[in-house]
Amino acid sequence: MSDLRSGIKRRARLLGEALRPPRSIAAKGGAAAPASAGSSAQAPKAPKASKAKKARPPKHTVHYEYGVPIVARHVPSPVFVISPVRSGSTLLRMLLNSHSRIRAPHELHLRTIEVQLAEDFSAKSMGELGLDRLEIEHVLWDRILHLELERSGKDVIVDKTPGNVWAWERLSHAWPHAKFIFLLRHPEGIVSSLANRKNNTATRDQLEANVLKYLEPLEKGRNALEGHTVRYEDLTAHPEETLRKLCVYLDVDWEPGMLDYGEHDHGEFVPNLGDRSANIRSGRIQAAREIENADKLSPELAKYAKLWGYS
Repeated sequence: MSDLRSGIKRRARLLGEALRPPRSIAAKGGAAAPASAGSSAQAPKAPKASKAKKARPPKHTVHYEYGVPIVARHVPSPVFVISPVRSGSTLLRMLLNSHSRIRAPHELHLRTIEVQLAEDFSAKSMGELGLDRLEIEHVLWDRILHLELERSGKDVIVDKTPGNVWAWERLSHAWPHAKFIFLLRHPEGIVSSLANRKNNTATRDQLEANVLKYLEPLEKGRNALEGHTVRYEDLTAHPEETLRKLCVYLDVDWEPGMLDYGEHDHGEFVPNLGDRSANIRSGRIQAAREIENADKLSPELAKYAKLWGYS
């Protein structure tokens, strides 16, 4: 009989809890405060977290003052492609990555990989070791390159990130023995390629202004650094001849298999890490688009077309 009474009381308690009005959370202390009798108001919903706008790296050269000596690098002579967007850098990296000794991964965006040092703690501690934030970043970048070489089993690494045009000064400081490939394309070819992108909404003037941001520092780098210049039009029209010369500069033997880049594994095609168009996915070198409307180029861009030998 006592068990029956206990069961009835337990059911009554559970039923009472189920019918009790909702409780709200007090503003302070997190204590629960009962709602007023008969209230049907529900607890307020937490505001949706607004998505913070992703900061994009600046499209200009940042000048630094270097205050500590360079430490030894695991990769003493990496190769950096200095090129604008839409200049065939993904095709070039596919061809190079098809070489048995060359690892040319997707865009690495090294200049956006940063470290933070707390002023009173890690900054002071690293200073006692002869390191500062910039040099620690260089050490980190170097380790990333070295790790990729270890994974690939190759011994020459190439980074083709277009943002390198604004970082060649820093890259040449971090790696005094680095090699540089300057990849050029007719400015009108770059503009038209940008204009043909899916969902493009930029005007002609906006596209030209964007291209100019790449060409100015690229030409400064060509004048300041020793390197090897490749034209996209030559790469597509005469790939073997162009790649043979590039192999000499990189101090590797020419390998005919480089031309059949579609027969090699180059990893996934990931957004913002290189070209993903049908042309590049075809695995075959496609002819460069014929230049039309070259007379429409602004005087600023026409200057580079003439400087680079385009009629």
